[in-house]
Amino acid sequence: MSAFPIYTIESAPVQSKPSLEALQSAFGIIPNIAGAMATSPVLIGSLVGLFGNVHGGSFSEEQVQIVLLTNAVTNACSWAVAFHSFLAVKEGVDAADVDAIRERRVPQMAKNAALSTLARTLIEKRGHLNDLDVSAFLNAGFGKDHLLEVIAIVAASTITNYCGNVTKPPLEDAFEAYRWHASRA
Repeated sequence: MSAFPIYTIESAPVQSKPSLEALQSAFGIIPNIAGAMATSPVLIGSLVGLFGNVHGGSFSEEQVQIVLLTNAVTNACSWAVAFHSFLAVKEGVDAADVDAIRERRVPQMAKNAALSTLARTLIEKRGHLNDLDVSAFLNAGFGKDHLLEVIAIVAASTITNYCGNVTKPPLEDAFEAYRWHASRA
């Protein structure tokens, strides 16, 4: 199978250019995965719209990165694990917690552990949470609105994770220190 192109703002399909410009503005770069997504204006446009809402929601950026990193590991997307490991550290997630999530364990702080566990459980159970799953999250101090907001974060990262697993974009040098390979036990 041929490799997917990694588009720039200049080379992207016309309909993808506004989305790439928005990502350039948000990150200071266009991540390779976004360049690959730009092959489909529908996909990149959907991602940018959803991520704009996710990053402007009620969770801190640290908490958002905990969910995004958990999702990347759960969906075994190597590119996204490296990217979100980098961003998690940048947003103040403790390095031990980043390592824990990358090793399929939970962060030490109870609220972050509950957040990571809910994200992983949503993916593994394909959204079929039971009462114990919901209670564990709510008992950690979150509200029902937070639970539903985690679904939005999972949806956004699933787009990225699936695209990364299909297109296999090259990892940028800036994220190389966080390279990760899924272990299939």
